[in-house]
Amino acid sequence: MLTYQTWTQPTCPFEVDETYKGALNVLEWAYEHYGEDILYACSFGIEGIVLIDLISKVKPSAKIIFLDTDVHFKETYETIESVRKSYPDLTIILKKAALTLEEQAEAHGDKLWENNPNQCCDIRKLRPLKEALAEGHAWISGLRREQSETRRNVNFINRDEKFESIKICPLIHWSWKEIWRYVHKHQLPYNPLHDEGYPSIGCVHCTAPAFDRNDFRSGRWKGKGKTECGLH
Repeated sequence: MLTYQTWTQPTCPFEVDETYKGALNVLEWAYEHYGEDILYACSFGIEGIVLIDLISKVKPSAKIIFLDTDVHFKETYETIESVRKSYPDLTIILKKAALTLEEQAEAHGDKLWENNPNQCCDIRKLRPLKEALAEGHAWISGLRREQSETRRNVNFINRDEKFESIKICPLIHWSWKEIWRYVHKHQLPYNPLHDEGYPSIGCVHCTAPAFDRNDFRSGRWKGKGKTECGLH
């Protein structure tokens, strides 16, 4: 088994086919290789919806983790419930931070997402994911190379230094149009905020409609000089 400790840069035997751009091949390899020791950390954005549908074809009972910060849009929680109904065999877990919002405010000050967004992400996203990954060897992410400059060198299989794990990214070759074409073709449920100018959806306080049509993440942490929550 390929693990963080045994990592060497693997060759890439996955065929980048026209229909799935290699995604289905990568997922089949991942679940054959890791079995129950792999989870999908899903934000339930549009890429996540595509990945969930693909995963269901390979592993109908797969484990899906949603990092529930307690400050997501109501539309995001509603989307999760729609996905539960559409894929009843999936195990969808809402993973919360160790601190409630009240405890966080008491320990670090009110509105930490404004005063220190990096610390807020650390408490409510990074630490919970670290806890979840402590039980397995690998995780799946919906990163696409097209999303931002920081993601252009992502591979199908990546050594994740931050979480000391293996990160599998099946959608790296998919374009924004291909993601949407798949969703509409298969009539998949998705977050309605995407139709209101939100290509990337995170927490309520840190997400606005994108203001740069060439930057899918331009609406995230607007004015904070921050483009990633720290997971990637």
